[in-house]
Amino acid sequence: MKSIKEITPIKQDDPFVILKHQNALFDYPLHFHNEYELNLITHFKGSRTVGDYVEKFEGDDLTLLGPDLKHVWKSEKAISNAGVITIQFQEHFLHSKIMSYNVTKDIKKLLELSKRGIMFSGETKIKVTEMLLTIEDNNSFKSFLTFLEILHILSISKDFKVLSSPPSANYSQKRESRRISLILDYVKNNYQKNIKLSKIAGLVNMSDSAFSHYFKKRTGENFTRYLLDYRLGVVTKHLTETNMSINEISYSAGFNSLSNFNRAFKKKHNMSPKEFKLNYNKEISG
Repeated sequence: MKSIKEITPIKQDDPFVILKHQNALFDYPLHFHNEYELNLITHFKGSRTVGDYVEKFEGDDLTLLGPDLKHVWKSEKAISNAGVITIQFQEHFLHSKIMSYNVTKDIKKLLELSKRGIMFSGETKIKVTEMLLTIEDNNSFKSFLTFLEILHILSISKDFKVLSSPPSANYSQKRESRRISLILDYVKNNYQKNIKLSKIAGLVNMSDSAFSHYFKKRTGENFTRYLLDYRLGVVTKHLTETNMSINEISYSAGFNSLSNFNRAFKKKHNMSPKEFKLNYNKEISG
């Protein structure tokens, strides 16, 4: 589905820009921009679409979105009393000198992961909401320190959920382990093929059993599950961005059986690929 590029109001020498809206109408279409975006939405009822992830919710919403990640909120109410506070900051912030220090390593990881979109809840949402309300503009050093503290709080939070799949967000996970990076890059470049465990284990000079144990320990999931989830992410990317048929999408993502593909997709998303596409198009079109 086509999305539009938003030109944000941030200036080159601004650390960030803060925007506040009351009675927001949420009439902006599916879009993306070059900047990071922290969004706090209050008193909302409707749906949020980030990448290939669609969720209906009611109440307050706190999300951090990375550059070029498509997103849209759709309100169920024609007359809205929702409020929106948005902080946008530039993509090069991740590569600035301040991000090279050891004390900011957690923020750097946060910004990398935000390229898939992150939703925060619980105590984190409560605390950050209070802090966002204290920022009036970006013209004071105190506001900048509050901005940095917010990023730090988000970076160490356990109250979060990652939203979009890696393929849909064009996200490549950076790993400290050279062997894990080699494996993930191989999957990214060869997921359409019949990937056997023995082939992957051979890439890193391990036996099948040793590799399975190693991958699970390093990533928290087994390799077969990771590969399946990656392929299903490719599927949702095609479903949301192309007009390819279900059959074409299945085989282009590396599934050699349409029935196995449909079964795996429904188990993950609780709906068929066709239903997923219809639901997604409905949510972003309003």
